[in-house]
Amino acid sequence: MFSHIMIGSNDIEKSKAFYDATFAVLGYEPGVIDEKGRCFYFTESGIFAITKPINGEPSTHGNGTTIGFSVKDAAQGDKWHEVGAANGGTPCEEPPGVRSNPAMNLYLAYLLDPSGNKICVLHRLPK
Repeated sequence: MFSHIMIGSNDIEKSKAFYDATFAVLGYEPGVIDEKGRCFYFTESGIFAITKPINGEPSTHGNGTTIGFSVKDAAQGDKWHEVGAANGGTPCEEPPGVRSNPAMNLYLAYLLDPSGNKICVLHRLPK
């Protein structure tokens, strides 16, 4: 459904360091900076990008917005959370773990990136 996701940052290098570290846990290569100073992570399933806003205004995070990335299991999610917190991320929401509801069981871990964007990792568990 999605071709790409682009988020704003006021400090591309700080954000790149955070995403390089957390995406390495997920098996992705470091981001690539283009001629406009934007950072791109290219994958077979889509593109994740970081940019300063083109209107020249400061970047702000979206209150109520969450971007989720898939992990293969809880161990990978725990490592992602640990590496993210050690590289400028801020833990938020509940601690990493399983959340259950009548429809499904999910492993989730949440962080705020260095720019305040809420991101998470998710692994669907058998019901």
